[in-house]
Amino acid sequence: MKFKKKDIFFQTLENMADTIVQAADYFAQHVSNLQDVTTFANEMKQFESKCDSFTHTIITELNKTFITPIERDDIMALTTSMDDVIDGLEATTSRFYMYQLGQPDEYIVQFAEILRQSSYEIQKAIHLLSQKKLLAIREYTIRLNDLENQGDELLRICIKDLFAKVSDPIELIKRKEIYERLETTTDTCEDVANTLESIIMRNS
Repeated sequence: MKFKKKDIFFQTLENMADTIVQAADYFAQHVSNLQDVTTFANEMKQFESKCDSFTHTIITELNKTFITPIERDDIMALTTSMDDVIDGLEATTSRFYMYQLGQPDEYIVQFAEILRQSSYEIQKAIHLLSQKKLLAIREYTIRLNDLENQGDELLRICIKDLFAKVSDPIELIKRKEIYERLETTTDTCEDVANTLESIIMRNS
């Protein structure tokens, strides 16, 4: 029997989700024990470039495809929100490089773990979308919302701690920006969840 070739949009979204997992895994592994910040930044840039090429593929295909498996706007919104996740990780990594930050602290490591878990939830949800198992996706969107709440809470804790313990204003500015960027990246993971929720509502 001949298997039907997977739809180009679903296949590319899956590739994108898989790349987000690889990037978030890499980020979490290396951020807890930062050896070489230049290599770290370069590797994350590679993941980001890979996702950019998937975004390009989707835009190209949307321009030449008449019938899409789900609404064009939904495909585009999902692509953009997933691209934002990897952009957030890469932007944080480039700050480590630009600011020549020393060893990341426990809060950065905790943010990295929230983002790693979020990336796996995104991956599972996108693979279910490909199989058109829409209602099953909800389990993962709920988890993504929960992880984003954890990110909010962590930001409150680490900013409070930062102002209590760090007196050097330059160090304070660097750390604060990195914490906020990481929290914003957890927000982008929730944006992926919200887009998936609207796809479920429209198609089930």
